[in-house]
Amino acid sequence: MNNYETVFILTPVLSDAQMKEAVDKFKDFLTAEGAKIVNEENWGLRKLAYPIQKKSTGFYSLLEFNGEPTVIAKLETQFRRDERILRFLTFRQDKNFAEYAAKRRNKSKETKKEI
Repeated sequence: MNNYETVFILTPVLSDAQMKEAVDKFKDFLTAEGAKIVNEENWGLRKLAYPIQKKSTGFYSLLEFNGEPTVIAKLETQFRRDERILRFLTFRQDKNFAEYAAKRRNKSKETKKEI
């Protein structure tokens, strides 16, 4: 199994409940395909670098997971079929980046404990 990270941008016209439902849909899809969710981050509403479908903002979300390479094609097909997704990017983490991602997760957990 490989480590993967996917970032996707949801359309800004969604409510918070609809956004969470969309993220949960993709998390459920990954777990149904045998992938293990390692980390989930909601980056919130952010300004886009350039307009996409006449929208200048979007909800950013990141999912880190472990899975088989065959899951990626199925996941990206799901992204393309969903009208709420503006853009997505999935890539495999190499050894060095996986270590960096683990450090980043631990650091973010420590800052959440302090708050």
